[in-house]
Amino acid sequence: MTALSWLPTAPWLSAARGANLVSADGTLGTTIFEEMTSLAVRHDAINLGQGFPDQDGPDVIRELAREAISRGENQYAPGKGITPLREAIAEHQGRFYGLAVDPADGVVVTTGATEAIAAAVLAFVEPGDEVVTFEPFYDSYGAMIALAGGVHRTVPLLAPDFQPDLDRLEEAFGPRTRMVLLNNPHNPCGSVFGEEVLDRIVELAARHNAVIVSDEVYEHLTFDVPHVPIATRPGAFERTLTISSAGKTFSFTGWKVGWLSGPAELVTAARTVKQFLSYSSGTPFQGAVAAALRLNDGQYHGFAAELQRKRDLLSEGLNAAGFTVYRPQGTYFVTVDAAPLGFDDALILARELPERIGVAAIPLSVFCHEAGARSTASLLRFAFCKQETVLQEAATRLGQLSEALNSGAQNSGTLSSGTQGPCHS
Repeated sequence: MTALSWLPTAPWLSAARGANLVSADGTLGTTIFEEMTSLAVRHDAINLGQGFPDQDGPDVIRELAREAISRGENQYAPGKGITPLREAIAEHQGRFYGLAVDPADGVVVTTGATEAIAAAVLAFVEPGDEVVTFEPFYDSYGAMIALAGGVHRTVPLLAPDFQPDLDRLEEAFGPRTRMVLLNNPHNPCGSVFGEEVLDRIVELAARHNAVIVSDEVYEHLTFDVPHVPIATRPGAFERTLTISSAGKTFSFTGWKVGWLSGPAELVTAARTVKQFLSYSSGTPFQGAVAAALRLNDGQYHGFAAELQRKRDLLSEGLNAAGFTVYRPQGTYFVTVDAAPLGFDDALILARELPERIGVAAIPLSVFCHEAGARSTASLLRFAFCKQETVLQEAATRLGQLSEALNSGAQNSGTLSSGTQGPCHS
């Protein structure tokens, strides 16, 4: 027996399994993001796999952060976050959505939305409690549900519209349902949920006395459809924690400034956990984010309009390459089906793309449990939160895909679409 023989039952491994990082034989691998990034670097490929912008947000906001550092605002911020930022978050929720949030007790600043998700799940989910999410799901949801000892129930989002079937949504709830965790607008599918879906979630959560946690980091990045926070729906606010961040809206993902807001009782519970995770972070960035939240409406509209142009540019290139393209209603991502190119397993194609045409993407199946992975096996996700010149070059390279695949088939035998592989290398 080795000194580490107890590790297979340790909580960290439960988190890894929840995030689909453990294969059937128990082997722990790297994330698909690490694998695709490594392939992109090796082959000098354009990395459209990971969802981070390749240019910074507004200069005026960056300058405020620099000034804060120069003034010496470099020590711990209060655990709740600095008062100006909490006030700005509360104002933002009122300005855009008509929500009355108490900046003193109804807001807590977190180290990105990821910490807010962790704090919320760990605050309310006990071993054996069930948590409902949509599938595909952001990988941190599965990791945190498993770390808390919860049982992860999923509701599929299927092409072409990636909206849930309301009967299947109801079937996912039961006597042990403690939480429903949704991502709206949805990553990785790019769908935006309308009022009918949101109202059914609220109805089911109320029936089962469940907490709603709503991850809305793409709230200002929707295309020709409105974002409706679930907390605005009748009967929702008192049981809802809303999560967002500065990373996606303002293109400052590295600042890791996020927040959660809602009724004081729920926020206090999440804040109690959060203070033992990071306590506080990003002091010089918090004031700059407060200013960003007060930008005028035109600038917010500009963020979405610019991203929509990029969506259309990449979508046209993907369509020309032969994919079936599902244009998203929001987020940084477009989903495509590789089946028309002869691939019923997009993971195989994803591993070929960086070398063959110099573009990297992510298979949607890695955001699913086993059954969901089968139903999404031919789908790929591409990120379009890049400079337009980069996307134009990516579209040009995608136009060479058919020729590259035919050449590869002649040189090494026809590429087999095979069966669904593991979600890691």
